[in-house]
Amino acid sequence: MKSLLISMLALIALICGCAALSGRSAAEIFEGTGHGYRGAITVQVYMNEGAISEIVVIDSSEDRNVGEAAMEELIDLVILYNSTDIDAISGATETSRGFLEAVRNAILRE
Repeated sequence: MKSLLISMLALIALICGCAALSGRSAAEIFEGTGHGYRGAITVQVYMNEGAISEIVVIDSSEDRNVGEAAMEELIDLVILYNSTDIDAISGATETSRGFLEAVRNAILRE
């Protein structure tokens, strides 16, 4: 019985040690949808310690050249400022509004 307890404690210590060595805490993932120029935009927002660490566009009908380029730029800005309170991208105003709405909706579901 004593050896089983010692083995279990050693296993727990090993698991905790490996988690600490990874240096990464688990990110929380939230999903939200907004309405862009051509329809729904769905995103996943990754939050790490209260900050936005990554945004992935899951579904979008936006134009490849204009809409997708605008969303790529918006992803960088939202992560940089950790906020959706940023200006729309010129020439892709509705796409920008829909994308930012999707991110806000994801964060609000947090």
